[in-house]
Amino acid sequence: MKHETIGFAMCGSFCTFERSFDALQTLRHSYENVIPIVSEAAGREDTRFGSAKAHMERIRALTGHEPLSALTQVEPIGPKRLLDALVICPCTGNTLAKLSHGIADNAVTLAAKAHLRNGKPIVIAISSNDALAAGAENLGRLLNRKNYYFVPFYQDSPAGKPTSLLADLDLLVPTLDAALAGRQLQPLLLQK
Repeated sequence: MKHETIGFAMCGSFCTFERSFDALQTLRHSYENVIPIVSEAAGREDTRFGSAKAHMERIRALTGHEPLSALTQVEPIGPKRLLDALVICPCTGNTLAKLSHGIADNAVTLAAKAHLRNGKPIVIAISSNDALAAGAENLGRLLNRKNYYFVPFYQDSPAGKPTSLLADLDLLVPTLDAALAGRQLQPLLLQK
């Protein structure tokens, strides 16, 4: 069990929550301390994929921590150097755009901004239907920025959703391990 403290931030790609919870559980088998962070949408919206209350209860059960969801809760991440790495899983196209443009207007994006001031890694597990369309420029910007690492990804439905990308969450822990060592796990582009 590794002793680094990992932030695990969830955005509102609700259709991938089940996969994200599985990844969180796997992460907890490797890392002793995982601090959950949720965007306002992830923490408050009931959807056809489950209720916000059930999701928050599951996060608490998996991590042993109350999810951070307010700006005031995540702001100390930077000055107090609370995390060794931050994972954003799932990372929506909206969050990707905000990160690439330096917008920090919710708990996840402010956690990222606060964490980056310490020069430590942010691991992105993308889940976006337009990552190869309007979101492509944001993806490209972050691929070129220091301290950003991506969980290897693939087109989840090339025929049905040709611009959609999805992270292979089986590679989350190896990606995080590589990021903590300052390396991007390769290959980045997968064929499924």
